[in-house]
Amino acid sequence: MVFAFGNIIGNMSMKNVLIANPKGGSGKSTLATNLAGYFALRGRQVMLEDLDRQQSAANWLTRRPIEAPAIFSSNKKTEKLDWLITDSPAGLRDEKLADAVKAADCVIVPVQPSAFDIGATSDFLEVLASEKSIRKNKTFVALVGMRVNMRTNSAVKLASFMKESNLPVLAYLRNTQIYVTAAEQGLSIFEMRPSLVEQEIAQWKRLLQWINKV
Repeated sequence: MVFAFGNIIGNMSMKNVLIANPKGGSGKSTLATNLAGYFALRGRQVMLEDLDRQQSAANWLTRRPIEAPAIFSSNKKTEKLDWLITDSPAGLRDEKLADAVKAADCVIVPVQPSAFDIGATSDFLEVLASEKSIRKNKTFVALVGMRVNMRTNSAVKLASFMKESNLPVLAYLRNTQIYVTAAEQGLSIFEMRPSLVEQEIAQWKRLLQWINKV
């Protein structure tokens, strides 16, 4: 069976990953670009769709080295995809949210260790829980802590919040300049020198295992 999302034409084996949080600056683009880079590095056909007004993920694609594994942008047609990674806009809600969730195999919600981020994410999780595809276990939801220093009180509060959500907690990604460096070069951390990213790669292990199983 063939289906289409705008310029996307794929088969039923394609996995659709939605990165979503209504709060800007939560780390959506960091997750989206690194996931896209990871799967492209493994020879998969990947499209990175950037719906956010700031176009951070789309701009990352323009900086991508020509010798790096190819990643399609959403304004180019392709006949077959293995993965669609969507960087959603801040404030995604109502019908647009419902449609995006329905189309996704999973929703990954990044959240930073601050009271503002936790509050916004808490409200968003309540909205997600009301979506039909999630209630029927057709779309799966999980959390990722972003820019986390586990030695701080804010990190402890974040961990408590995430535990109480009763959702899978896939990773706590530390606050490090390596993500900024990778983004500036149009790369994912998986495409950088291994000695520079050993700790980061280890933190992504459970996230990647989970996303491959949904």
